[in-house]
Amino acid sequence: MTERVTLITGASAGIGTELARVFAANGHRLALTARRADRLETLANELAAKGGKKPIVIACDLQQADAGEKIAAALAAEGVELDHLVNNAGFGVFGDAIECDRAEQVGIVDVNVRALTDLSLRFADQLIRNKGGLLNVGSVAGFLPGPGMAVYYASKAYVISLTEALRAELAPRGVRVTVLCPGPVPTEFQARARVGSGHNTALLNVSAADVAREAYRGLMANKRAVLPGLGIKIVPFALRFFPRGFILSATSRFQRQRH
Repeated sequence: MTERVTLITGASAGIGTELARVFAANGHRLALTARRADRLETLANELAAKGGKKPIVIACDLQQADAGEKIAAALAAEGVELDHLVNNAGFGVFGDAIECDRAEQVGIVDVNVRALTDLSLRFADQLIRNKGGLLNVGSVAGFLPGPGMAVYYASKAYVISLTEALRAELAPRGVRVTVLCPGPVPTEFQARARVGSGHNTALLNVSAADVAREAYRGLMANKRAVLPGLGIKIVPFALRFFPRGFILSATSRFQRQRH
């Protein structure tokens, strides 16, 4: 019988690392992918030391067009297939879109949109066969426009929309599909996005470990969406009561205070 594994992208830091720990603690054999092979190996050794089977490590840059092919080939070489897929990898860039590096912003689309879509569709047949689950990491940013991080916010709106649609399509085939929409989480994301500390978001912050635990419970319970933390849960509800123009202006002010 083919061994089943959970593939987690962006597993070398932040929420991805914590998701790996949670899935491993719940008995899942893992396949981990990210750009930084050294970090993946360190995490794989940590998880193996706790008594589980050592995760499969796949060093891969999802910004490259052939990333999906490389991941699929690596899994096939190991003789495994997926029962769970966690599309966690993603990044953003802070600043006005017309002033930021264009190639870097297209890279956001490559990772947050193209790669996530590729992997979700590429491994859907395995998830169906194994009655597994798909967890896509969106963001509360996906519920509103984001001047100051325009491409990132737009990419997360896509993630929410795609995941909800896939949920409707895959549910009759026995697959759990959940979108995770965290708010600000203290990770390396802020440094890569070049977000400053000019605005205090402590009331919305939830630790990466807490986000991962809520995400796992939500996926296993087949929740449509997981919004970790009370403050974040209020956001989509509150947005219904304000005109779109007001939200756009307020988001713009908020982003500029973070610079």
